[in-house]
Amino acid sequence: MKLFPHQDRALNDTYEQNKVAYYLDMGLGKTFVGSEKMWELNTPFNLVICQKSKIEDWKEHFETFYKDYQVIVFDKQKLESVPAESVIIINYDKVWRRDELMGLKNFTLMLDESSTIKNEKSHRSKFILKLRAVNVILLSGTPTGGKYEELWSQLHLLGWTITKKLFLKQFMVMDWDELNQQNKIIGYKNVDRLKAKLRKHGAIFMKTEEVFDLPKMNDVIVKIQGTKEYLEFARHHIIEIGEDLLVGDTATAKKLYLRQLASAYNQNKLSYVKDLIDSTNDRVIIFYNFKKEYAALVSLIDKPISTINGDLKDLSAYNDHEDSITLIQYQAGAMGLNLQKANKIIYFSLTDKSELFEQSKKRIHRIGQDRPCFYYYLLAAGSIEWRMLDVLKERKDYTDALFEEEL
Repeated sequence: MKLFPHQDRALNDTYEQNKVAYYLDMGLGKTFVGSEKMWELNTPFNLVICQKSKIEDWKEHFETFYKDYQVIVFDKQKLESVPAESVIIINYDKVWRRDELMGLKNFTLMLDESSTIKNEKSHRSKFILKLRAVNVILLSGTPTGGKYEELWSQLHLLGWTITKKLFLKQFMVMDWDELNQQNKIIGYKNVDRLKAKLRKHGAIFMKTEEVFDLPKMNDVIVKIQGTKEYLEFARHHIIEIGEDLLVGDTATAKKLYLRQLASAYNQNKLSYVKDLIDSTNDRVIIFYNFKKEYAALVSLIDKPISTINGDLKDLSAYNDHEDSITLIQYQAGAMGLNLQKANKIIYFSLTDKSELFEQSKKRIHRIGQDRPCFYYYLLAAGSIEWRMLDVLKERKDYTDALFEEEL
């Protein structure tokens, strides 16, 4: 496996350490750095804890690049049945319910998006902090979310045994809150010392702009698990989902509903979007097509939202908040907008118009952009979306005629 120079550098800088944190910006390949470090550490067992939506990604990654491992998605198996040379994958919501993992010995622990344990009092954090791992690998693009106080749990796993009380005293500026009758954090101090301690305990920080010649366009294809509803509609051209009855009685209707079934009706894709936007504090642009998609996206986002569609044009959150999410309907916003404050676009669904597709990419890749641009294409497995992307890359529209040829 060929790594990028910045990935090699991260591994070389932590070669002597068995407890490390790779805080690499979104798009810099934390997955490859973390898994390569795991391979170097070479313990009989490896435990990977991640978000539910990332389980299949990790499974496919290890099966593709580390064929000597037996990869086990840990669900209902007995721990004693797990052989040596295994990678055990489990999600954060399940791990604390599997008490037998407390008996796991001689293993490397890897946390994907380690900021998930920022609340040391949660069930998941308490459980993970008690695990008896000999090696620890933490992966996150946003380890603190801008709040240093949220680092304590991760520092504990890295072997820094400072108490939470002393940690707050040394690095947080506190003030008394009369209303709530408690101390509150109003700032930070000794930050250089904190960063030095982090480096000493195996933390590597990398920002995108530090390692790429700018600007560069980077495509990221994400395979999303399909749904049984999509397959049923593809076979019978009719399906009832909740209160919605989808009837594909024409080629246009069939194409429309297949696209929606791959996006707004696909909970796997919605979960992935949620995890993806939670993994960064940067501005993110999301392109979508249909009102149902917009409603589904708004319901899951808990960050400042800007909207560009036929009913609303409001970029105030984009302009004022670095962690904002901007939802853009292709017809309304694929052309003409200057959005180079952002460098990440998520294609929740694809347009069938080549011009809109090409123009959408230019919203962030334009004069004034000084960072590499990342384009995340979320494509449902076995769906119409893969053929659509192939056609769009040929600078063609995905028409009803092309759709009918595939039926």
